Amino acid sequence: MDDSPLLRQEFETNFKLKNDPRVTWIGKFLRLTSLDEFPQFWNVLVGDMSVVGPRPLVPKELHMYGERIDTVLTIRPGITGLWQVSGRNDIPYPKRIQIDVYYATCRNWLLDLWIIVKTFGVIIFPRNSGAY
Repeated sequence: MDDSPLLRQEFETNFKLKNDPRVTWIGKFLRLTSLDEFPQFWNVLVGDMSVVGPRPLVPKELHMYGERIDTVLTIRPGITGLWQVSGRNDIPYPKRIQIDVYYATCRNWLLDLWIIVKTFGVIIFPRNSGAY
């Protein structure tokens, strides 16, 4: 990334690379099928995460949410969430923030159920899911 300004910009914008050269074919398969998320269920069992919620944020992302960060941080992060079933990494970061804020303010059990059902669709048909 140090020798490619485009890769650095992509990483700083999305916090991941679409064609990350460090990811092996096994890693690509795990990401595409979302199997890399399975260990997060341990975090659900110990109460650090929920099944549905906004993605966990790293400290570098907090400032991007501005004053809306308090709204998003009022709920536990989730293994799956509204932006994951709405296009994942194909969604620009500012739109992800809007989706997380919307979920945090409008969440209910029907929305969670809809997200869980959509998650199974994304796992079964990952090609158009925006997973990478």
